[in-house]
Amino acid sequence: MNDIILVAPSEIPAREALDYIEEHQKYGEDYLHGSSLLHQAPSYVEWLEQIRRNSDEKTVQKDWVVSSTFFAVRESDRRIVGMVDIRHTLNDFLRDKGGHIGYGVRPTERRKGYATQMLEQTLAYCAILGIERVMIACYSDNVGSRKTILKCGGHLERTFMDDTGKTVEVYWADCSRD
Repeated sequence: MNDIILVAPSEIPAREALDYIEEHQKYGEDYLHGSSLLHQAPSYVEWLEQIRRNSDEKTVQKDWVVSSTFFAVRESDRRIVGMVDIRHTLNDFLRDKGGHIGYGVRPTERRKGYATQMLEQTLAYCAILGIERVMIACYSDNVGSRKTILKCGGHLERTFMDDTGKTVEVYWADCSRD
């Protein structure tokens, strides 16, 4: 079943985006993976402007790279189930720690296969952008993310300890999977 579509944030009402943020907070999650810092924006309108600027190399923020950000929306009821942020290139920071793709699934929608659908669609989008291989990182204790990355063709390259002392796994995946 492929019930997920990637939707431009400009097509999502602010109330639905705020509901997505609030659910993460309710579950004690202060950081929204794949959201291009939605949870830190002063307002939804300002965040939309930020991601619009970051989608163009002429206006991208200093020390950031051009990126595309999407909500993953379940078609049957138009509920936001997750988010994905695609960095078109890697700078030194992303090459070292972050990767091309960040993604997250809302707490009540986990373990339903949505992350796999999101990552498969994201890899296809990256292929359209001309990106042949992508780097994806996850915490070693995030079993669901590891399984998703492996299911989508990821190959472990290395691990490292981040600034908080948590182990991070770095994978590479091909974007054109025939």
